[in-house]
Amino acid sequence: METVNRRSTLALGLTMAATPLMTWATPVAAQTYGPDEGKELAPGVREIALGERASNIKAYAMVKLRDVVIQPGAKTPDNMMENDMLCHMTEGELSVVQNEKKFTVKKGEVWTCAKADTTEGTQNTSSAVAIMRVIDLMPA
Repeated sequence: METVNRRSTLALGLTMAATPLMTWATPVAAQTYGPDEGKELAPGVREIALGERASNIKAYAMVKLRDVVIQPGAKTPDNMMENDMLCHMTEGELSVVQNEKKFTVKKGEVWTCAKADTTEGTQNTSSAVAIMRVIDLMPA
């Protein structure tokens, strides 16, 4: 049997201390979807429903969560927003035209739309798939 000395104890301690740090540093991959998942909204644009629940905010009866997956070159038509919503780019980037104002949203950025006050259309002008996560705030 080998003897345990200060060096072996220190080496074991450093190894054990570093293990959680190595685990935390591992990058997390974004949700991916198959080519036929969800509902097609337009060519190259699919909507995947993620969940819904009654709201505790008095102005809203329900909240819904969905991802809109937009292939490179695809676009969504200009639409008048039917409810308030929050949008978040989880992957890629989109060129957005909102009430005739054009801007680009990149991974990690957020923006909002107001019911009956916002017209919006998007286009994926990049070479990567874009995923827009939408939180729909459904009126009471």
